Amino acid sequence: MEAFRSLEALVLHLPMPNTDTDQIVPARFLSRGRSEGFADAFLQGLRFRSDGTPIADNPVDRAKGAGILLAGANFGCGSSREAAVYALQDFGIRAVLAPSFGDIFSGNAAKNGLLCGILPEQDAAELGTALDAAPEPVLRIDLTSCTAMLADGRAFTFGIDPFRRRCLLEGLDELGVTLSLSDLIAAFEQRPPPVPQPAVP
Repeated sequence: MEAFRSLEALVLHLPMPNTDTDQIVPARFLSRGRSEGFADAFLQGLRFRSDGTPIADNPVDRAKGAGILLAGANFGCGSSREAAVYALQDFGIRAVLAPSFGDIFSGNAAKNGLLCGILPEQDAAELGTALDAAPEPVLRIDLTSCTAMLADGRAFTFGIDPFRRRCLLEGLDELGVTLSLSDLIAAFEQRPPPVPQPAVP
């Protein structure tokens, strides 16, 4: 897994709450293999009509090239589908900031190297207003300090689970964390067995 320390990128701002995993990647795309890619499936309902024709000037394609998503509360709620994370990543998103996340989604994100940072709702609203007004909506995320900084220097602190933060900073998945402890595991296994204690009469 690629380590994540900092990122400066364009921002896709989608403030609507309760964006579920079926919106992020509709069920009809779930038969795909990982190698086929999911970029075209990302937020299909915002980008295409039911007959498949593109929606002109939609907010997603306007932000083509974005590496950061500023989302509304409860992002990634709904059913468990890891492909929702793949769709974000294949579109180019490496970090999502939101007031809250669906639990299963945030767990899948962490295992695949996608940062999910939690912003207070007031900060998320202020940040969104500033980005919407900017000629170029750019944000710099620093995972070491857990801050998101605008071009004018305003900084917003986001929250993240300490274990997930460590995994992202070091580029480790859960197996990688276990392997990083191999010396301690080997030392534990080489300890002499405990001496049996006599039974107390």
